[in-house]
Amino acid sequence: MKNIENNVVELGAPVITIPSLPPRIIRNHSPKKVKVFEFYAISDGYSRIFNEEDGVKELGKQVILDPCKVSYMNLFLNGVLQPKESYVVESGVIKLKTIDVPTKGAPLILQMIKV
Repeated sequence: MKNIENNVVELGAPVITIPSLPPRIIRNHSPKKVKVFEFYAISDGYSRIFNEEDGVKELGKQVILDPCKVSYMNLFLNGVLQPKESYVVESGVIKLKTIDVPTKGAPLILQMIKV
């Protein structure tokens, strides 16, 4: 109630409500098995085509997997990730589509990921 003569304002008891929250759904997904394969080669300074035989011998037998059998592929030349448009990978072969060739001694790393 409000009393104008005595400037007294009476308010009722405060109303406090507790909001209801929707139930929380927790889903646990176990991670998928991921396998990572690498192919390492060293540029000879004039070739744009790298075969499995060009792999670094000290690392043992290396393979270049068929692109249809892997989920992702990344090619690094001299430590720099190359755009997909600059190379083609086939089973056992990497072909560079660039005009220039990698400098002699530049490392070439093909990363192949299976999910």
